Amino acid sequence: MSKASKIIVLSLSAVLILFTFAGSMGVKASTDDGAYSQMKVYSEVLSRIRSEYVEDPNISAVTSGALHGLLESLDPESSYLTPAEYKIYRQHRDEPKASIGAAVSKRFGYADVVSVLPGGPAAKAGVESGDILEAIGDKSTREMSLAEIEADLGGAAGSQITVLVVRIGKPDPLKLTITRAPDTIPASSDKMLEDGIGYIRPETLTKGKAQEIAGEVKSLEKQGAKKILLDLRDVALGDEQEGVETANLFLNHGIITYLEGQKFAKQTFAADPSKAVTSLPVAILVNHGTAGAAEVVAAAIMENARGDVLGEKTFGEGAVQKVFEIQDGSALILSVAKYYTPGGKAIEDDAVTPNITVASMNSNDDDDVPEQTQQIKQQDNDDQLKRALEVLKTRQSASAGQQTPMAKQ
Repeated sequence: MSKASKIIVLSLSAVLILFTFAGSMGVKASTDDGAYSQMKVYSEVLSRIRSEYVEDPNISAVTSGALHGLLESLDPESSYLTPAEYKIYRQHRDEPKASIGAAVSKRFGYADVVSVLPGGPAAKAGVESGDILEAIGDKSTREMSLAEIEADLGGAAGSQITVLVVRIGKPDPLKLTITRAPDTIPASSDKMLEDGIGYIRPETLTKGKAQEIAGEVKSLEKQGAKKILLDLRDVALGDEQEGVETANLFLNHGIITYLEGQKFAKQTFAADPSKAVTSLPVAILVNHGTAGAAEVVAAAIMENARGDVLGEKTFGEGAVQKVFEIQDGSALILSVAKYYTPGGKAIEDDAVTPNITVASMNSNDDDDVPEQTQQIKQQDNDDQLKRALEVLKTRQSASAGQQTPMAKQ
């Protein structure tokens, strides 16, 4: 986009959204909030553009670009869809489809791979967590809303899609072909580690995972586990409600999270003592690929002083969207409420910062190493896991009805 085009987009964005909300959604601006005076300014700017710009601008295209840019500036999940885009969006929403097996968001203008489902289509094609999808097919993701990106990545099982991947440490983009397939959610895994530490690794927090984790906690306790380590690194797929249920397994009191928006009645999710399944000391591992439901769990455990959270700052995702249809056939997808940590931080804005920060190893140089060798190398060099085990070894088992204090970083 040229500099002149960017100026047009920025100039039109505010006035367009004000007119959109005020005219199409029935929202009235207060006379003392400066909205109307700003509309006058933008109206003059638009007039100058039409009369003085170097060439006759395509106002329709500029309007669409302005609205796309404005909605994206609110947050990654908010989108503007033209009538044509909204029609496609509804078709994809209503039709069963396969996926690439990855959680994708929008960051820094492009599609960001938050995490990749192990064994899924994206993983098999070589896509990694942290990759940037510069293009999908022949379309740049910079020019696409998140809703469009998700629609394009989905499709019929067995169909293929080509993506252009930008990866840290690689000088040139990678062109990868992914074969879509129905989502196959792997089961959670658990095992006993040293010193009576039970390890649980869910790959997602999709529906039913809380119950699965509860069963694993009980099984590990029967095997002699005295402490629990929950590995939520790269866990980005799932539903926040499942995160609430998972956190409740370890909490017998306290606020887990709350949901609130400008016109969204506050909903508080408190721990139900009857749903707690263990009072053993617990620690949680997180990284940049930890998002959504997994962030709800990590924040609840940490801010209720139930256990330690170790690793890296999480991704930052947790909002409820609503679709608003516009009279011309277009639509707005707006975030109307956000999930907050017990201490009042919006997860979407602030993410979750561990109370014990441990950087992860950089595996970008291992692309040509066999997968089995990579796994062994990662386990041997997993400083986050080693640190979590060290911390848990110092924890004393909590008596029933008590939370476990956190360590200081």
